[in-house]
Amino acid sequence: MAYNVGNPMFKGSLVALITPFANGVIDESAFRKLVGWQIEEGTDGLIPVGTTGESPTLSHEEHKKVVELCVEEANGRVPVIAGAGSNSTAEAIEFTQHAKAAGADAALHVTPYYNKPTQEGMYRHFMAIADAVDLPIIIYNIPPRSVIDMSLGTMKRLSEHSNIVGVKDATQDLVRPLATRLEIGPDFCQLSGEDATIVPYLSQGGHGCISVTCNVAPGPLSKMHKAWQKGELDTVREINDRLLPLHDALFCETSPGPVKYAAHLLGLCSADARLPICEIAEDSKTKVAVAMRHAGLIN
Repeated sequence: MAYNVGNPMFKGSLVALITPFANGVIDESAFRKLVGWQIEEGTDGLIPVGTTGESPTLSHEEHKKVVELCVEEANGRVPVIAGAGSNSTAEAIEFTQHAKAAGADAALHVTPYYNKPTQEGMYRHFMAIADAVDLPIIIYNIPPRSVIDMSLGTMKRLSEHSNIVGVKDATQDLVRPLATRLEIGPDFCQLSGEDATIVPYLSQGGHGCISVTCNVAPGPLSKMHKAWQKGELDTVREINDRLLPLHDALFCETSPGPVKYAAHLLGLCSADARLPICEIAEDSKTKVAVAMRHAGLIN
């Protein structure tokens, strides 16, 4: 009997897009080229203005512009899951309303950071967003950045809302996807938020990954996910082995500093980030370059 992987709304290799800058402003041309390249290389979905897209230091106008650029450039070829999260529920609703108006296919909402809401507070936050805007929502559970961890019980309660369709799980808890599948069901979309854990995450019931590494290795990651879906495990292992040092190197300093430097090595954009994210150290640059060569991405 085949393993029941369900029918999730999103699966495979999705990218948490960087936001390129030039002279302190958004480099729209580089961003458009990045989106086009991702699609050509087989990426299954695009996530603009998440943490990797430096949403904390974009103005509201810039945030909305990046979503609009992404939707326009994607032009319906792959889904766009717009970053719309905030620790202000009213602001999160506003970003979600804009995402829907811009033509995004879904919105990604981080658990409210800094405020440290209770489980009930988180439940009410996400329910308010889901009630306010008729757009699919992926919950982004990332305790290392938001301090709080959404419980499985709260996730199950929220999954009963028709607009709440899945989770980006950055807990690194590899029991979580299995427990979530058993508790909520195989159709609830489970996307890893940690590149290095993607293969065991898939084996426990996950459906895909919202990836930082995909910014610079979209082709290999697309191939790996497609191989997983076909049961071609030798191919999965070969690609995963080749990319593991890169997954590690891209977090040798706070993201997106290292991945922007990696993108710079490929000629995709400048390595510039906005403070408080700064240029990575020379030894970090060396580590990224060595990992890029090991992955076969540069000579």
